[in-house]
Parts: sequence; C-alpha cells; structure tokens
Amino acid sequence: MRCDGLLFDKDGTLFDFQATWSGWFLNVLAQLSQGDLTKQKKLAEAIDFDLSEQAFFAHSVAIAGTNQDLVEALIGELEGISEQELEDFLTQESLKAPVMEITPLVAFFDILQLNGLKLGVMTNDAEAGARAHLDAVGVAQKLDFIAGYDSGFGAKPSAEPLLAFCASVGILPSHVAMVGDSTHDLIAGKAAGMHCIGVLSGLADQRTLQAYADVVLPDISHIPSYLNLR
Repeated sequence: MRCDGLLFDKDGTLFDFQATWSGWFLNVLAQLSQGDLTKQKKLAEAIDFDLSEQAFFAHSVAIAGTNQDLVEALIGELEGISEQELEDFLTQESLKAPVMEITPLVAFFDILQLNGLKLGVMTNDAEAGARAHLDAVGVAQKLDFIAGYDSGFGAKPSAEPLLAFCASVGILPSHVAMVGDSTHDLIAGKAAGMHCIGVLSGLADQRTLQAYADVVLPDISHIPSYLNLR
C-alpha cells in the first residue's frame, strides 16, 4: 500500500489500557460510591469492571466508548448528580490517569516522522485527556492532528473524525492507515476507505480483529517493519 499518513487510536494502541485505566477507575469508584460497597459493586457491574481482578472485562463499554457512554452506563446507579456533572467529573479525572506506553513513543514517532508520514491520534476519550496523556510522554508536539469524541467530528465507529484527519493534513483516505486495538477503530477505518492495522495490545483477540483489519500485528512497534520504513 501507499502510506502517507498514520492515524492512531490511543488507549490499547499507544498506551496499555488496563495499566492506565484500571487503577484510575478504582479511584473513580471510590469517589462515586463514597464508601458504600453495595453502590461500588453496582457501579462496577454497570460498566463491566471486575472488582476481584481489578480489571475491565473485554466487552466493557470503557474499552472503546466515549465519556458519554460511560455516563449512560453509570448514571442509573447514582443520585444527586446530573449527566453533565458526571461527564465533567470523568473528564477531569481522566487528566490524572498514569499512562503506560506500549513502546517508547518518542523514538517510535521519530522513525515515522523521518519517513515523512503525517501522524494523528483519534480517540473516543475527551480531547483534553488525549492531549494531557500525549504531552505527558512528550509526543503531543510530534502529531499533526489530535481529536477526541468531543472535538466536533464525532466518535468512532463513525468515519467522520478519520476523514477530518485526512482533510487536516491533505491526504487521501486510501493513503492513510488507521491503527487500533478495537473493532470500533477498524470499522471506522474501513468506512473511511483507509488501510486498517489491528494491534493485539488491547483486549480484543486475533480472531475478533482480523474480520475487520487488513493486517493484525502484535503491537505498534511492528509497524515500521510492516511498512518497510527506513
């Protein structure tokens, strides 16, 4: 394929999902439940979070959903807080999440930039959270495009935010590869007319991803070799 640009999902693709978000959600649970263990259990069940293992189930809405999706899942178990207040709370708390890189991202993006590729991140997280996490590991400035579900382009699996990347950097969708660990990422990529690279660094397995991907790689560190980059 001709590849002039790469558009990445964030969590599960650039960052280890469980390592980044499981501890974060335990803290969120503690704040929302205010010591009520019954409420804590109900909130965890609402979002498919395994309290005993302290990890998200593979089918959790948190894997590829937006903060709005999380709000819809949690709000029924809460009182005295509006949907907007809960969404604002989750967004602010997400800025504090301790991200863990799948591979050293500065060196990884340097290779891609040296090969002249345009680079972007499109996540169903909030844009503020995405920028904070990318800045924390020193790569925000290396990206030509950063968008979240609240950036005005929509959320995956819609193709619209992916096409917004193409418009922003001036590349045809057919010359872009969408890289992600979930079916949301790959369905959006196909709808946009992009090459789709699935990665197994998230919670989805090979069989799940290969139905939607042109190729499935262990993680993003294999991309330079796959694209025959210098």
